[in-house]
Amino acid sequence: MSRRVVRQSKFRHVFGQAAKADQAYEDIRVSKVTWDSSFCAVNPKFLAIIVEAGGGGAFIVLPLAKTGRVDKNYPLVTGHTAPVLDIDWCPHNDNVIASASDDTTIMVWQIPDYTPMRNITEPIITLEGHSKRVGILSWHPTARNVLLSAGGDNVIIIWNVGTGEVLLSLDDMHPDVIHSVCWNSNGSLLATTCKDKTLRIIDPRKGQVVAERFAAHEGMRPMRAVFTRQGHIFTTGFTRMSQRELGLWDPGDSSIRYFEITDEPPFVHYLNTFSSKEPQRGMGFMPKRGLDVSKCEIARFYKLHERKCEPIIMTVPRKSDLFQDDLYPDTPGPEPALEADEWLSGQDAEPVLISLRDGYVPPKHRELRVTKRNILDVRPPSGPRRSQSASDAPLSQQHTLETLLEEIKALRERVQAQEQRITALENMLCELVDGTD
Repeated sequence: MSRRVVRQSKFRHVFGQAAKADQAYEDIRVSKVTWDSSFCAVNPKFLAIIVEAGGGGAFIVLPLAKTGRVDKNYPLVTGHTAPVLDIDWCPHNDNVIASASDDTTIMVWQIPDYTPMRNITEPIITLEGHSKRVGILSWHPTARNVLLSAGGDNVIIIWNVGTGEVLLSLDDMHPDVIHSVCWNSNGSLLATTCKDKTLRIIDPRKGQVVAERFAAHEGMRPMRAVFTRQGHIFTTGFTRMSQRELGLWDPGDSSIRYFEITDEPPFVHYLNTFSSKEPQRGMGFMPKRGLDVSKCEIARFYKLHERKCEPIIMTVPRKSDLFQDDLYPDTPGPEPALEADEWLSGQDAEPVLISLRDGYVPPKHRELRVTKRNILDVRPPSGPRRSQSASDAPLSQQHTLETLLEEIKALRERVQAQEQRITALENMLCELVDGTD
């Protein structure tokens, strides 16, 4: 990949000017809470913001319908023993969010549609595999329950959240701290940036670096990279003089262009500038399916300030009230295209697209089920290994094993019955809450 440098000192908006948020998007303020990170995450149902909590890491989850000042006793999602460093909503379930922490663990949480009375402290599952802090999380765009994590141990791990297992571990590709990781649109490739100043394109299932470029930006400050839908790679970085650079890379023609990407020549266009008196600490972008198509809203991001989160809306002015097909092509919906084992076996699938013609209504609470494998199927027998038929085993041992298997079967049936009862109660509670709105 070759490059052509163009220098700019500020980022540009993609379309128009940022619109002032109306009453429905009033600034969200949290009383007596200190931000502990430069990140927030948003989906069509919830806004999540990492906060500082005594004794460990936590984040707060707010329904998008809630506006105004938040009570200081509002419940938190807390379970880590050290600060939370990253959070990411599952693209296939608006009620599931993953968190990564300085305590080396990843936790996956189920967020109810109703406001809980107490802190949420029990994750659905805890994933342990990194030896140092975990600072990056990213769900697979098309495969169900596939989650990527990157840690300070310079390792990328890809998990099956549905079973709690490690699918893949990429532990010999980055000699230094990983700054960013991004899936391409169908989840077949990864783009990563590293402290060694190298931009890498990785095929995770083959465990190979298929392309790389050293010093895509020559400055020493961290570089970031994301895939575009067309397969290009958009990077942000700095020159040797610490001037900001934005680059669009095409591994085919080895070129960099700026700033709005279109399908028509000259493909990349310089646009307007958005300026604000207050610096931002982080951004959370709303998925396309969460935008208001009736107002020609084409992008919405949540700007994280020192003590508030401000929605910033970008619209394209149109006189007609009809649905604008050119602004809203079909977009990835909440249904996954693959199961975790299908993706691991080598299958690829494009995202399952939905139309926004009638707007998007988030589905009701969807429960994430974790099914761990039977430990008796994978654990080797204890003691010295020797050939022994079932008829040679003592009758007492056979009887004990049969009894254990019967007890396990009974416990499984009991757990399934309790899960069904809990689900029914949660649905009744959601109906009651909806009825009181």
